[in-house]
Amino acid sequence: MSDPGATATGLRAIRGQALSVGLATGSYGLSFGALAVTAGLSVPQAMALSLLLFSGGSQFAVVNVLGAGGSGAAAVATSTMLGVRNGLYGIEVARFLRASGARRLLGAHLTIDESTAVGLGQPTPTAMRAGFWWTGASVFVLWNLTTVVGALVGERMGDPTRWGLDAAAGAAFLALLWSRLHHARALVTAVAAVVLALAFSPVVPAGVPVLLSVVAALVVGLVRPDDPDDTPVEQRSGPGAPA
Repeated sequence: MSDPGATATGLRAIRGQALSVGLATGSYGLSFGALAVTAGLSVPQAMALSLLLFSGGSQFAVVNVLGAGGSGAAAVATSTMLGVRNGLYGIEVARFLRASGARRLLGAHLTIDESTAVGLGQPTPTAMRAGFWWTGASVFVLWNLTTVVGALVGERMGDPTRWGLDAAAGAAFLALLWSRLHHARALVTAVAAVVLALAFSPVVPAGVPVLLSVVAALVVGLVRPDDPDDTPVEQRSGPGAPA
């Protein structure tokens, strides 16, 4: 039986899928770049976050906490908590990527929601590797390019409240989250997390409510550890910022 991922037609289809995901995801980089500079970061700092952190949800967490007046420690803790899932993705990715040395390090850096989903969604190991690399590369390049554009534009916009950018980080998080709320457990977790965050926001420093909302996920996981309705990550689709 031939490997569809090894044929020219199969590779073209994978590249097309990867580029479409990259284009859709790249648009979020514009928002991140603009939000980063309005939160007080310089253009080089915004660029460094996209180049070195390259995890959309974690990057938005940093600028959201800093923009709300939170400390650097709270920003780092919140972004790290959101980025833990990338390490879990790496367990699955390593099984088909079979990379070593520098390629292994590069693969770890490109392990995000989109590259993992496209890679695991392919029918054969060859196709999975192609899907992972092409998606990771396209998202990385486009996300970083649009970050620069967004940062340069945001630097010239002045007071973010005049343009509504003070609320844009929350809107971006909602957009990233919405496409993942397919099942009851995800909805229950999200609602519980929101309730916890709102309850503690008036009494704790900025960024801390997000950390406390993680308790919702722990509680739901203990109450419903095996939910047959949950869709595994390889079956999820839909664009979003790299995470």
